[in-house]
Formats: sequence, structure tokens, C-alpha cells
Amino acid sequence: MTQSLNRRAFLSRSALLGCSLAASPLVTPVSLAATGGENRLVLILLRGGMDGLDVVRPYGDPAYAALRGAPKLGGDEGAIDLDGYFALHPALRNLMPLWNARQLGFVHAVSTPYRDKRSHFDGQDLLEAGIATLDGGTSRDGWLNRVVQHMPNAHSETAYAIGRDQMAVLNGPADVQRWSPEADLILSPQAIKLASLIMQDDPQFADSFAQALRIADSDGDAVALPQGDDDMQGAAMAMMNEPRKNKGKEIQRVAEFTGKRLREDTRIASFSINGWDTHQAQDRTLPRTLARLSDAILTLQNTVKGPIWNKTTVVAVTEFGRTARINGSGGTDHGTGGLMVLAGGALRGGRVAGDWPGLSEAALFERRDLMPTRDLRSYLGWILHSQFGIPRSTLERDIFPDLDLGSDPKLLHL
Repeated sequence: MTQSLNRRAFLSRSALLGCSLAASPLVTPVSLAATGGENRLVLILLRGGMDGLDVVRPYGDPAYAALRGAPKLGGDEGAIDLDGYFALHPALRNLMPLWNARQLGFVHAVSTPYRDKRSHFDGQDLLEAGIATLDGGTSRDGWLNRVVQHMPNAHSETAYAIGRDQMAVLNGPADVQRWSPEADLILSPQAIKLASLIMQDDPQFADSFAQALRIADSDGDAVALPQGDDDMQGAAMAMMNEPRKNKGKEIQRVAEFTGKRLREDTRIASFSINGWDTHQAQDRTLPRTLARLSDAILTLQNTVKGPIWNKTTVVAVTEFGRTARINGSGGTDHGTGGLMVLAGGALRGGRVAGDWPGLSEAALFERRDLMPTRDLRSYLGWILHSQFGIPRSTLERDIFPDLDLGSDPKLLHL
């Protein structure tokens, strides 16, 4: 006897496909974008407020030692001198070959227009929306989504949101793809065949399922369970017990997946790295998070490779910096002025850009934070102008509304 089974019944009754779809690329996040051009952009959101004064230490500023102590330079544990004024945190030592190749750089004393309240949530909302204020009902779509809307020949692979976070920077009307490391579809061959039969009368759903299988298979992990388990419940249990590869190395998987997509049609990618909220014992917690950032950048370089890497720019930004002084718990509290980290073959690197305001008490913002000297959206705007040819007027009107980009800092050599 045959039994009619529609999509609704299948999705509600099948434990196997139900669990798989709950973690599938159709409904879980990663962000990438594809256009007809050859240049690539990777945006990494550093959630938690990275302490730029520790990452790139202005030891040449006379007030730095009084605020943070005299920095140790050289050796395996000391900071690495960059230019006689700034020194790099030792946890980023593995990035020095990129610095020497002028494929690594930094911009100091930057910030969004966000001030005073120093809330992670509001700070990240402003950073991802690319706007000056959360008041007045301004559109909350993401600025990268607005970029995609202005790219010619954008299609379903133009944007990818990668990772567990929702990546609001890519939210909006432009179509984006989403993927996270737990988005693999682990199905039995019988389940794949059954799902295909059920969906064959609905081309849109069938195409989405086929795309989910392709994306899930693109990171090298198997999609199908071994042959021999015809029972749906047994297959579901096998799926749930299937060990995940490279557990604990999620950032490398995210970066590798991103790099593989950039080698194909994707032109814009975004993911996040958490863990930058260093209120206590910063000397122990920050190195671990910096190591993850270093691994992500190097994995991107090694995956993208060659000519494509030479057309790639990696930009890492955070919602705000941290206080200039160390607190009583050996950490730093929420601040204002922060740091951008830049990498890639398209970068005019080997320098710490930005207008340095100084660290004397009178020079600090509210006598506690690094003073921002330029809106980080200005740097982002000029990168977009150089990489994708977006006109200045469009950037100031549509991408970052009411922003004056100012002069071109010439961060790229494209």
C-alpha cells in the first residue's frame, strides 16, 4: 500500500529531516556576496569591544607607560616593534610575515558615532547598520546588504552570512546565503531520495534543498550517512550521534569555508569572532582571542591563495574600544576609540594609519578613553570605493547615510 506524503507531513513526521533542516544552510547564518568583479572583501566583526591600545601598543607616546606600564619589547613574550612608535601584541606574532609583505595594517583611534552609554547591543547595532543614531526610525538593514544592492549582476551567491551569529550587517532586501559549521546535512541516502521525491513538484523548494546539499558538502564533510540504515528513526539517531570534525576549531572552519566560496562566485563575506570583553585578567584572556583572529586571517590567506588573495581585503572592526587605564581587576572597561585590523593582498599595508590623538589626560575622551579622530565608516567607505567602484555620493547617501567621507586614506592599491 502506498501512502501520500506531502511536504508538511514529511517535515513534521520525519525526525531525521526535521533535525537536519533545523541546522541547515537554509535557516542558519554565514555571509558572502558575489558580483561580476574580481575583488573580494571579508568583514570580521570583533564582538565585545577589542582593546586596541593593547593590540597595537603606542609605546612611543610619553603617556602610555603611566597608563599601561612600560611595554616589554622583543623576545618570545614581548611586543613586536612595528615602526618605532607602535608595537604589536605578541599573540599576533604569526601575522608578522604579512606585515613585512605589506599585507597587514591597522587604523588607530577610530569609532562609530556611538558615545557615552557604551552598550554592546547598541554599539553593535550601529556598527552593523552603518548609521549615526538608533533614533528616528532610521532603517536597520545592514550596510553590507545595501552594498550588495548597488552591485551589478548580484545574484543568490552574492552574499553569504557565516557563523552562528545573525550577522545583521547583511540583513535587508538583497538576497544572501547563510551557513554555519553546524549546518551540515547528515542524511541517509534513502532520506535524500525520499526528500527529493517529495519536493519534486515544487521547483523552488527542490532547488533550495539541492542548494543546501551542495553547501553542506562544500566544506569537505560527508552529507550522506553510510548505506544500510533504511529506518528513518535509526538514521536520525545516527545523525545525532555523528561526531563533528575539528570540534573546537570553529573559526578555522568558518574561515576555510569563506575562502573556498571566495575562490568561486562570492565577492563579499562576513563572520564574527566573540570574546573581546576583557573586564578581568586581560593578560590571560586577550591572547586567546587574538590567536583566533590570527588563525582566521592566516586560514583565509592559505585557502584563497595566489592571485585571488591579491584582490582580497580583510577588515576586522569592533563596536568600541576600551578604557585607557587598566582597572583593579587587571582588565579594561568599555571605552570609545578603537582599532581596525586590515589584511590582504589588496592592502597598502605595513603601516599604522589614522590621526593619533595622544594619551595625555587632556587628550582622552572624557579623560578616560582613547579619543576617536575619525569615523570608522569613512575608512570602510573608501575601501568600498576602491574595491567595488561605488561612487562617493552613493556611499554618503545610501550606504552610510549622512556621512562625510572626508579625504581618501588610500588604504588599498587597487
